[in-house]
Amino acid sequence: MLRQAWHDRDVLIGSLMTSRRTFIRRTFGAAITSATAFSRPASSLAASPTRQLRKAIMGGTLGIKGTLIEKYQAAQAAGYEGVEPAGGMNQQEVLDALGTSGLQAASVCCHTHWKQTLTHNDEKIREEGLQGVLTTLRDAKAYGTDSILVVPGVCNEEVPYDLAWERSITQIKKAVPLAKELGVKISIENVWNNFILSPLEAVRFLDEIGDPIVGWHFDIGNVLRYGWPEQWIKVLGKRINRIHVKEYSTQKMKDEGVWKGFDCDLTEGNNNWPAIMKALDDIGYTGWAISEQRGGLNPNGLKMLTDRMDRIFAM
Repeated sequence: MLRQAWHDRDVLIGSLMTSRRTFIRRTFGAAITSATAFSRPASSLAASPTRQLRKAIMGGTLGIKGTLIEKYQAAQAAGYEGVEPAGGMNQQEVLDALGTSGLQAASVCCHTHWKQTLTHNDEKIREEGLQGVLTTLRDAKAYGTDSILVVPGVCNEEVPYDLAWERSITQIKKAVPLAKELGVKISIENVWNNFILSPLEAVRFLDEIGDPIVGWHFDIGNVLRYGWPEQWIKVLGKRINRIHVKEYSTQKMKDEGVWKGFDCDLTEGNNNWPAIMKALDDIGYTGWAISEQRGGLNPNGLKMLTDRMDRIFAM
């Protein structure tokens, strides 16, 4: 009996020791795993995007040499899902390049809005600009996208602000019936045109057009010279149909001139990307994010762009 009691005691102690070792191993293993995660560099934690933003590139910034198909294939290989071609291109060539590369058309950029401005003093030129918008709408429909980028005009010494406002709205209204027929939105871009210089003006401009088929194509980098992108996003809200992802350095602007402000890589300028991402979250934006940014001259440059876009989207 005594021998059996000692045996039972040894079995119990052994069982308790085994359970204790298992508990310690599991507890400290979990702690080590957790500590490893928290000690991981922030850059690696931001490697994967956390938002439903789709990466595209403006076709005009694709500096890869070769055919349109080869350019689009290079963009796809770098991690882009979409591209923004210009209006007025050979439709079949664009369709072939989209089909072969697997890219989607994220938007189409009007090809006439700088030379044949919608605000020009010459009515004939304004009408040519309108025809460019109509052509771009038809191109967008053919390529399977539902938004076009349009610069609303230019204000200068010869074209006063009030006339530019009136003319631009008049011409854009003429394009509304076709836009509605095709189901393609006209998205006005904020650019350096001395016109529509605040988000409140942008909202008023859209309200005066008075049709939801006309919205906004928000260019992040173009604002920083005279404002804050996150504020524009908050004010424009659901009116934003597309965004351009672009960097700008106010320091380079001050030291080297306003155009040199664009001479910086993504995340190396003065955009407050966490605030911009939060503003986009707040308005529920989950659409295309189109880079219009230097760096797309070769495969490595394109990959750098998509990697940095991922980093921004995870902020």
